[in-house]
Amino acid sequence: MSRNRRLILSSPSRVWDLLSDGHRYGEWVSGTRQIIAADPHWPEVGARLQVRVGVGPLALDDTCVVRICEPERRLELEAKADPFGAARIAMNLIPWGENTLFVLEWHPLRGPGTRMHGLPVDYIVSIRNGMMLTKLARIAVREHYGSTDGPRPGTRSR
Repeated sequence: MSRNRRLILSSPSRVWDLLSDGHRYGEWVSGTRQIIAADPHWPEVGARLQVRVGVGPLALDDTCVVRICEPERRLELEAKADPFGAARIAMNLIPWGENTLFVLEWHPLRGPGTRMHGLPVDYIVSIRNGMMLTKLARIAVREHYGSTDGPRPGTRSR
């Protein structure tokens, strides 16, 4: 299992807004080439997101199914990418003052990923997930501060 944590300088409701728009996953999910389809009721339990993922010349279609949805708190997906199997992706949004502590877990459920599970694979997944959280945090902060006239993080009011 891979677990990443990131403090996002934006409220859980603003971060949730990004998670609840299936068409925006390509902006922050590393390796996403295209959002093929997003169910209109995303992220309700059972909703599907179809994406094309890849690195270099390799590409495959992936389907994410919502398994657990607790708005502004928790979203769990089952990502299926044949022939590689499926993985559980759990996202927890923990209020941290006015900000969000985002915890992302990835765990293989079935297929070859369960046999390759361990330090090398978890390390690579952890790096990828860290990059995703950095992108998500940048978007959330940009949109948070772009929508107010307040100071940006690290700046002082005059």
